[in-house]
Amino acid sequence: MSNLSSIATRIQTTVLFLVSAVFASEAEKPNVLLLLVDDLKPTLGCYGDEVAVSPNIDRLAEMGTRFELAYCNQAVCMASRYNLLLGSRSTSTGFYSFGTEFREVYPDAVTLPQHFRNNGYVAHSMGKVFHIGHGNTNDNASWSVPHLRDKVIEYLVPESNHRQLTREEALFTNEFSRPIRSLPRGAAWESPDVLDEAYADGRIATHAVDRLREFAADPDQPFFLAVGFVRPHLPFSAPKKYWDMYDRDKLPMPEFEDPPEGAPAYAGKRGGEINAFKPVPTGNGIYEDDLKRDLIHGYYASVSYMDNQLGRVLDEVEKLSLDENTIIVLWGDHGWHLGDHGTWTKHTNYEQANRIPIIVYAPGVTKAGSSSRQIAETVDLYTTLSSLAGLPEPKGPQPIDGVDLTPALADPNVKVDEYAYHAYDKRGYFGRAIRTERYRMVEWTTTEGALEYELYDYKEDPLERKNHADSKPKVLKGMIELLAQEPPAKKQVSRPGR
Repeated sequence: MSNLSSIATRIQTTVLFLVSAVFASEAEKPNVLLLLVDDLKPTLGCYGDEVAVSPNIDRLAEMGTRFELAYCNQAVCMASRYNLLLGSRSTSTGFYSFGTEFREVYPDAVTLPQHFRNNGYVAHSMGKVFHIGHGNTNDNASWSVPHLRDKVIEYLVPESNHRQLTREEALFTNEFSRPIRSLPRGAAWESPDVLDEAYADGRIATHAVDRLREFAADPDQPFFLAVGFVRPHLPFSAPKKYWDMYDRDKLPMPEFEDPPEGAPAYAGKRGGEINAFKPVPTGNGIYEDDLKRDLIHGYYASVSYMDNQLGRVLDEVEKLSLDENTIIVLWGDHGWHLGDHGTWTKHTNYEQANRIPIIVYAPGVTKAGSSSRQIAETVDLYTTLSSLAGLPEPKGPQPIDGVDLTPALADPNVKVDEYAYHAYDKRGYFGRAIRTERYRMVEWTTTEGALEYELYDYKEDPLERKNHADSKPKVLKGMIELLAQEPPAKKQVSRPGR
């Protein structure tokens, strides 16, 4: 690790000098366009998915660098967005679950957009950026103007919710006047023949285009623009034309639907969030093939709908010639299980819940159409964007956990870190995970304080069919040693008075 860090430091110094030279020769600082997508796994053409219709994200990948091995720090919406916007892992802050506002713990925290504001930028946001709902709200101090929010849970078809407040709508609007379970379930999908702007992502794209035009009119003022798209988050509400892009009967079905052999029973997930939607059965989590196909169809259709809205934003960037001096980042907040291990949605320490797309385009730094197998984490983006923009190194006061990926952007063959570190707190069972290029090890602390381990070999067993902790003791020992390099994880923090 020390040799790797030393080499990376020398490379980083050289790259930072070159990056500074690039932007020092220009009158203005580079702008930043941060594209956040909810529940997006790498079901994208540029990541090798042969079914996905994602031409616009694929186009962004052709412009810059795609990280093949990118991971969230926790497969939970709220926590993952705190990881991004604070630059802090959940294990450093204790933010694992909904309901805790970060400023109640770190009142003087400097968020990613704040860091840019403090260095002469205007910072605007729209759509789903911070997680708003489940007891959490937006952070007003992060933005130069009020955040523009829109719906996450949205229905146009009367039968989808019978014009009643549903469970998920209540959660995402912080409406807790009635017990959540007393409310009806909404539909898991709908596909009306409507215009794109009938749903939130279409409206958010339009607002982003308008904001870009305003920014282009004042080229001396650098901007940080965060645009958050909500699809493919449930419900899969997307216009019919995107459903029509796919042959339902030819969509990929889950290859392995059992728990890994030898894995602790608590490590998996059945039910959960998806039970809030009809017609999903709320029993043992086993679904008929027709339902699986409908859910998978809805996920892909939602990806394509979102991709088209994102494409409208990219089109405007190019039309306004902002691509010449704008860093563009695509980030998915976490992955999504599509029936693998019999699991749907997220909330595990497995590959499908934690692997995410990260694509970076940085004029003068990234090479067009490049890909890197450098391990990348969500928290790395705070540090990396600061470096690319020539800003001072972020100092917090919250923990800053990320590494600077700029050397890997300048040369995709460069390695600056050995592993990703993520975690999941599962109501009494706490799992910390190390993911290297080949392996993942999860160390679970049980309710009794005992340690249990999972080990997966993605070269021999990419579907996680078997826990290899017992059969590969030397590998397990090495992974435990990597985990020991990290500080102890903080416990879940609670709001004062709770």
